[in-house]
Amino acid sequence: MNTNSLNRTDCPEVKVPFLIFFTVGMVSLAENSLVVLAVILNRNLHSPMYCFICSLAAFNTIASLTKTWENLMIVFADVGHLEKRGPSETKLDDMMDCLLCMSFVGSIFSFLAIAVDRYITIFHALRYHNIMTMQRTGGILVFIWTTCGVSAVLMVRFFDFKFIMICFVVFFIVSLGIICFLYVYMFLLARIHAKSIAALPPGGEGALTLTILFGAFVVCWAPFFTHLIIIMVCPLNPYCECYRSLFQLHVVLIMSHALIDPAIYAFRSAELRYTFRKMLLCLSRKLCC
Repeated sequence: MNTNSLNRTDCPEVKVPFLIFFTVGMVSLAENSLVVLAVILNRNLHSPMYCFICSLAAFNTIASLTKTWENLMIVFADVGHLEKRGPSETKLDDMMDCLLCMSFVGSIFSFLAIAVDRYITIFHALRYHNIMTMQRTGGILVFIWTTCGVSAVLMVRFFDFKFIMICFVVFFIVSLGIICFLYVYMFLLARIHAKSIAALPPGGEGALTLTILFGAFVVCWAPFFTHLIIIMVCPLNPYCECYRSLFQLHVVLIMSHALIDPAIYAFRSAELRYTFRKMLLCLSRKLCC
């Protein structure tokens, strides 16, 4: 059976309307910008964990902007205002791919940083403020953003090499393994030392919030990485092509991750909810005046 024929008839590419991409992108951009502003404006949120959450929200904002702008470019190309493969369009496309890779790697590093922070909060509570100083937190954030920027450029520049694609997928799997290990270890020890942990509700609460955030991240990003694995393992198999035809849905899931995260913050954090209400009340008063 002809593979191309099968792909065209049995598994046509699933197209997601531009309006859905645009709506998800704009709403997630507004939500994550609200999180970043809340952390900046509320001094009670000037702690290492919220700095890392702010970093995660910033990476989500980059992902939302990137995919929204990319879809706008596709619309302009379809109506003839842009060349689909002109030199400037190709460079811009590479730049957006870099930003998307950067937001993914940054999300992973942010989750790792939050997981380690929660671990120290729960199991080294008495030494927490000596270990996780704001100066050290700033150094970690500089390291995360610098590493993400450099690795994103390298990934996009050499993505045609299968080795780079393999490294990308391995990084994803290994990072998931490390974070899952930290979660399991934290919760097992928390159950063993239930009485002592009960005296530290903020740490346990943060660990549970992190678990929910990480679960949302896996659900939203795993289909895309399955797509990459399929490209490497069975690029011409008709059944694999059927899965690859869902690529635009995978992209919507990635963008939805940036939409879901702020809702989880607001639901789990009373301090953030208070700050959001205060910011929205101030905005409404200014609009009314």
